[in-house]
Amino acid sequence: MRTIVVSMIGYAIYYFVRKNFSIAMPGLTAQYGISNTSFGIVIGVGSLIYGLSRFVNGFIVDRFSARVIMAVGLLLCAASNFMFGFGVNISSWITGVDSGPDFINMLIMLMAVTIVLNQYFQGVGYPPCARLLPSWIHPSQLATKMSIWNTSHSIGAAAAVVVCGYIMGTMGRDLSGNPEIIQTIAANLNLDPSDSEHMKTILSYASHWDAWKWCFWLPACLAVCGALWLYVGLRDDPRSVGLPELPGTHTGKSDAKGGKTPSRGKFLKAMVWTNRWIWTLCIANIFVYVMRMGILDWGPKFLTEARNMSIEDAAWSVGAFEIFAIIGTIFAGWATDHIFHGKAHRMCFVCMALAVVFMGIFIMFPGLPIIVSTLFLAMAGFFIYGPQALIGIASANHATKEASATANGLAGIFGYFGSFVSAIGIGIVADRWGWNMVFYIIIAVGILGALTFISMWMAPRDGYARSNRFYEEQEAIDGLHEGESHESK
Repeated sequence: MRTIVVSMIGYAIYYFVRKNFSIAMPGLTAQYGISNTSFGIVIGVGSLIYGLSRFVNGFIVDRFSARVIMAVGLLLCAASNFMFGFGVNISSWITGVDSGPDFINMLIMLMAVTIVLNQYFQGVGYPPCARLLPSWIHPSQLATKMSIWNTSHSIGAAAAVVVCGYIMGTMGRDLSGNPEIIQTIAANLNLDPSDSEHMKTILSYASHWDAWKWCFWLPACLAVCGALWLYVGLRDDPRSVGLPELPGTHTGKSDAKGGKTPSRGKFLKAMVWTNRWIWTLCIANIFVYVMRMGILDWGPKFLTEARNMSIEDAAWSVGAFEIFAIIGTIFAGWATDHIFHGKAHRMCFVCMALAVVFMGIFIMFPGLPIIVSTLFLAMAGFFIYGPQALIGIASANHATKEASATANGLAGIFGYFGSFVSAIGIGIVADRWGWNMVFYIIIAVGILGALTFISMWMAPRDGYARSNRFYEEQEAIDGLHEGESHESK
């Protein structure tokens, strides 16, 4: 329980120094005229760096202390956020000016560097959890408890948005009486000050000048405290505090024969690189992310353009999708353990199949009342988030606690590739063939995902038997080599 609570709070704090950027962007545009294109490039590159970081750090975490790495990662996120908050000062110091094209270009470059660094350090957050939780939670309970833990990022993101929104609306300097500031904001936002509604928007930014900086400084202070919380509160595994391993999770690794064990590379080859269940889960993760991100990223635009919803109704619809998703994640974990006896891939198939059904109803009946249409979209969210959480759980179980972070890093690469494909592909399809075609493709992707999961229906719950066989085979090989050595002597 301690490991779950400490890591859950710690991982939620990671999102305070990740989701703050989206709330600060309007303030940066108002003050410095930074374009959406510049923001888009930075966000896109940062997303790819994040996926790469999760993959790379999966190797590192499986070899070193997960507790230390998770704490240090959050501390580095805090440092990059402090640096972003002082980006204006650094740009001014480098260029010698505090306005103009040279200053803005330097600020954008510093923004890009700090966001990319922050995204790399963010990738240090999940792999330690993928290593810690299987060490403390039995495979028969992992899906239930880890699905509850998996809501931490939704909680953290929601809290970060609320807190940073409050910062943007209450902090900063009041320069609303400065005509030059009013003119600057109007030009940067391309608004007409003579329009009363436009002037209201301009004054809201002028009244909270430089508030965006506090969106980085205050979460960074919280992250420093969070790093200390993680270091003090976590322990790597039961053995580190004198407790025995969880029953049924012995991997076969032995300290006998003078500590002679197979190389780390051989173990990863057996449990990850040549494990067909891991690769099946990775492929399935592409389909899960295309379906999930397709609805999450493009839902508001589809609902306003194709269903003629108001932006308020569209926002509530996607909000309901997220709320149902949290509930669905917890339910999927509970059902995995209590109905499918820990076999997460079976629950993933059920979830994907039902997500396809509800998405099909949503797209096939556009004339339904808004509340009913929203309910069907929300039910799709209820089921699609289950596989998103369960793939990480299944990967951890099949790779065992000794290689869980590596397996999750590999699955993460495939997932973020799916997210990238979703971002690029859906925009192209929507422009050329319309929104209905987008959702037909999303449904087809969901069917492919369901077929992928059903292909591993007979797979075992976990890989501990596989791991024990690996070590037994290695001991037999070592014994044979020792016998040959004695004969030659």
